[in-house]
Amino acid sequence: MSRVVVAAAYGGPEVLALVEEEPGTPGPGEVLVEVRAAGVNPADWKTYTGAWGSDPARLPLRLGFEAAGVVLAVGPEGESFAPGDEVIAHPVQGAYADHLVVPSADLVPKPAGLDWARAGGLMLAGTTAVHAVAAAAVGAGDTVLVHGASGGVGAMVTQLAHHRGARVIGTASPANHEYLVDLGAAPVAHGPGLVDRVRALTPSGVHAVIDTAGTDEALDASVALVSDRRRVATIANGVRGTELGVRVLGHGPGGDPGTEVRRAARRLLAELAGSGRLTVRVGATYHLADVARAHRAGIAGRVVGKIVLVP
Repeated sequence: MSRVVVAAAYGGPEVLALVEEEPGTPGPGEVLVEVRAAGVNPADWKTYTGAWGSDPARLPLRLGFEAAGVVLAVGPEGESFAPGDEVIAHPVQGAYADHLVVPSADLVPKPAGLDWARAGGLMLAGTTAVHAVAAAAVGAGDTVLVHGASGGVGAMVTQLAHHRGARVIGTASPANHEYLVDLGAAPVAHGPGLVDRVRALTPSGVHAVIDTAGTDEALDASVALVSDRRRVATIANGVRGTELGVRVLGHGPGGDPGTEVRRAARRLLAELAGSGRLTVRVGATYHLADVARAHRAGIAGRVVGKIVLVP
């Protein structure tokens, strides 16, 4: 038997329960993975709080879109992996579990130099960041403004843009400014006067903006700073983004999911993280049985960095 986290109803973290289920046998092209770490993301609680709908036919909901673990068994036609291989799984459904049956196409090898927690929390934020950087056409010599640069996706965007040779200005609360400097960004506080503060840092102007914060202030400031709205991308405010005519990314109405871009990015992200060129900041780890507590911390914003569940 395997322990699995499910949302038995729609509501807050109190609806989460740990149940036992048979892990299943891998079929053609599938692999059975023993999960060592599973990343926690805002998308996880949006699935059961009603933010993405509350169809009772979908209950109970299994949670978790990314994990890292060890291959236990391989089904027919899944021979690209073998028992004992260390892997990262994304995109998947139901990663909050002891065991997970996934298509082998959803796996990439885990680098030996990447620990379990960071491997388990790398891919969702990382692939989203790669998509955002590509959508905003960030390149060498650009000055890029990243809203929410100290968050999970924002920190990835900051590092990836820096690797491309761009200068990054990142918004964050003052408590996180030192962290942004460590990532290679020039920090700036959000709030009233943001446009003037950014202009003071960039006399030659801003070429592109990536919004991971999702506030109207962030997007209004973005279009005030960048004339070409095709180079402004938001992952967090589709409504305002659509109104302003900027690039809206993700699975919401009118959004670009970037499915192929994100899938193609996984091996590169693993390579960068495994070699230390991309940092995954793990803020807290919780045991699988403490999933409700982990979600309360995430929803309240009490953890700086990635929250990771470990069985």
